[in-house]
Amino acid sequence: MNKQRVGIVGHRGYSGAELIRILQHHADVEPVLLEHREKTDTGAALRRGHLRTTIPCTGEAVKNEGLTAVFLATPPEVSMELAPAMLQAGARVIDLSGAFRLGTPAKYAAWYKEPHTQPELLTQAVYGLPEFCRKNIAGARLLSNPGCYPTAANLALLPLVQAGVIDRSAGIVCDAKSGVSGAGRKPSLKTSFCEVTGNFSAYSILKHRHVPEVLMISGLEEREFSFTAQLIPIDRGILETIYFRTTASSAEELLAIYEKCYADEPFVRLYNPGHLPDLHGVAHTNFCDIGVTLDASTGRAVVVSAIDNLVKGAAGQAVQNMNLMLGFPEVEGLL
Repeated sequence: MNKQRVGIVGHRGYSGAELIRILQHHADVEPVLLEHREKTDTGAALRRGHLRTTIPCTGEAVKNEGLTAVFLATPPEVSMELAPAMLQAGARVIDLSGAFRLGTPAKYAAWYKEPHTQPELLTQAVYGLPEFCRKNIAGARLLSNPGCYPTAANLALLPLVQAGVIDRSAGIVCDAKSGVSGAGRKPSLKTSFCEVTGNFSAYSILKHRHVPEVLMISGLEEREFSFTAQLIPIDRGILETIYFRTTASSAEELLAIYEKCYADEPFVRLYNPGHLPDLHGVAHTNFCDIGVTLDASTGRAVVVSAIDNLVKGAAGQAVQNMNLMLGFPEVEGLL
């Protein structure tokens, strides 16, 4: 069977490198590297296996090479610059940045502190959280891959919000910890070895740009949801500890809600009462692991949600979305 050719822009970054790793083992596609920079330090490039050559990141090259889809593992401003040409060339676009997630130019400007340069594409973009947006993904031309923190948060919260078992008047607190790769590969003082090792720090308090994604999908109001992101000295992984009051009478009742919601989902795993996920369990996988505890006497509940930020939080979920868009088995390349 002839493989479909798909492009990767931003292949030197951590998410782009993860895309290469996954797609090299995909039965139905052939990855092609697209170079969007005029000058690159090839000596610093990540290993790319047998993929030694690149093609220009232009609409003409995409069309001439017959690329079915293009992944943009690029910053938002670069994604906005490149997406129109990729779409015009006939490729479907899967964007891993926040460029097309928030729906309106006003929301983007409010949270990203920059104007949106392609507002006409916002109405075309489909948000790609497969467990809840699957019916819209197959027909998408422009797919906005969810952020890493919102993926873990929404998979943990949305079933319970929909079931009405969270006391929203008491508020929800999401304490989120991430490895350093979530900040990208570009060097900075904040993410340098001496600053991170042996350290633990919070950042973007009350203004983290992933908050509106959680609100958009979960249906929560900003006043109901408190989110704090924290940097821990590991390379990959996100673990979110989510606190709330519930009307449920037991952890088993909450797990039953999750089991009904995720019965047919290949990438959500649930832990038995008394057991909680950790980062070792999800590293290098496309799984989201969820565990729950509850104190029935006070109605206090804690849900722990864990993912690999580079896989389920980025490249793996992007491939999951590509599989749905192109009609491949959803789990291809990911199990």
